[in-house]
Order: sequence, then structure tokens, then C-alpha cells
Amino acid sequence: MSVRQVTLHQLHIFTVLARHLSMSKAATELYQTPPALSLQIKRLSENLGISLYEQIGKKLFLTAAGELVAQAGTEIEERLERLLEELAAQQNLEQGQLRVCITSTAEYFAPRLLGAFCGQHPGVEAHLEIVNRVTLLQRLQRNEDDLYIMGQVPEDIDGVAHAFLDNPIVVVAAAAHPLVEQSDIPLRRLAAEPFILREAGSGTRLTAENFLAEHGIQLHARMTLSSNEAVKQLVAGGLGLGILPRHTLAAEAAAGDLCILDVEGFPILRKWHAVHRRGKHLSAISQRFLEFLLQSQPSE
Repeated sequence: MSVRQVTLHQLHIFTVLARHLSMSKAATELYQTPPALSLQIKRLSENLGISLYEQIGKKLFLTAAGELVAQAGTEIEERLERLLEELAAQQNLEQGQLRVCITSTAEYFAPRLLGAFCGQHPGVEAHLEIVNRVTLLQRLQRNEDDLYIMGQVPEDIDGVAHAFLDNPIVVVAAAAHPLVEQSDIPLRRLAAEPFILREAGSGTRLTAENFLAEHGIQLHARMTLSSNEAVKQLVAGGLGLGILPRHTLAAEAAAGDLCILDVEGFPILRKWHAVHRRGKHLSAISQRFLEFLLQSQPSE
């Protein structure tokens, strides 16, 4: 075993492979060919004197040693990033990388907040990922980003959640819908209406369904979609009611295409949360952005 011959480049390549568990996907991310990537990892394995992964059929699995090397590589890269930020801070500079991952529903406000933060800290190199809730939770589990912005936080999540912004959930209808003129609409009335809903697993849908289940109400899903924009368009077209975060409706409400219904128990009052892995050492830039979010005011 010759640890001295192990390079940071080899460790970085292996952490990427460990994340994807696919030689072709890792090669694509690293702008390399699979054979070139395989050669680098072979050299790393030879330098360490132990097998790091095994191929069974078309699937790649890390060995126990591979798991340890991948974890160590990730920790080394994170520590180097913190070192650069700490050195920059000593020189009164504000430099470093900030990796933020948000759910697709948060794209109506989170990019503006990130943009405002970067405007105040021009030396920050920000990376923003916009994904669905399932993918966000997977990225959180793999600790791929610094901070994650989501609505409903799972109780069993291995992370720390900081509430920072109101996230009221409302029922919406086309402007011509007969319920628009009614007030204090009973919850049971919703059971008689078709709904255009987000996909199963969506934070907004989970929040609404849990609330309605507590009152013995089950929604009739006429159509399920993976996009808030698509939901709004179909609701505006009169195909059913929708349940959406209020901050996603500013443009349609102003244009008169959609109306928020006065339904018993709504809006459901929830919060947006900034989440990071439990025990994660936040970089100076990440900590500053978290503090920036906690000072944010609701924006409709």
C-alpha cells in the first residue's frame, strides 16, 4: 500500500463514481471516456492495494473498502473547500462555492433570494439545482449540496431544518367556476369536485392530503401532473380545482385567470425550510446564506 501515490484527482474521480455507481455516468460528469476513468480508478486501487468496487452483471457495487475511500474522499474535498474559504476570510474576501438544491415549487422565490445574496457577495460561485421532492431527498441523503430548500420536512430525515418563510397552501379555481362567488365553503364540498393535483410525493400534495384525511375528506384526482405551471393551466381551463402554494399564483391571480377559494380550514399554514445534513460542518458562505434566509421576509 502506497498512500503517498494517491492523488486528489484520483479521489475526486472515485467519489463521483461512488455517487453514480455507473462508470458511464461518472465519465460524463467528468468529461472523460469510461476507459480513461476506469484506468484512473485502477491506479487508485493499485496504490491502495485493495479492490474498491465490483461489477455484478451490469451493476456496480462498492466494496467495504470502497465505501471508506469514497467517504474519506468526500471529507477531504469538503475540508479543502473550507480551507480556501477560511483563507479568503482572513484576507477579508468573500469567495467560495455555494451549492443549493431546491424543490421545483420553490423556484418561484428561491432563485431571487439566491440572486440577492450573490449580489451582496459577488465573490461567491453559486450552483443551484431545481429538482422534484424525491430527488431532493436523495441528494440530501448523499450530502451532495450545502443547503436544501423544501416545504414539508419528513419526520425521519437525517437533517436539521430551519423554518424561514411562510408557505400558505390554498385551493384555486378558474375565474368562472361557481365556487368563486361562495364564502366559507365546507371541506366536504371539495369531495364532490375533480382536482388537478401534483404528483404523488409532492410536498404540496402531501400537506393537503394529510390535512384533508384528518377531516375524513378524500380528493378525486382527475389528473396528476409533475409541474405547477401545468396544474395552473388546466385549472384555469376549467378542468378541475387545484391545491397550490399561494406564492406560485401571483401572475395568474393578477391576470384574473385563477381565483383563490374561501374554503374552510384554508389556507393551510406551512413554512419553507432550509435543511442541511445533521452534523454537517457548514462553510462560512453556507452559514452566511442560511442567516440571510432566516432574515428574509415573505414575498408574494
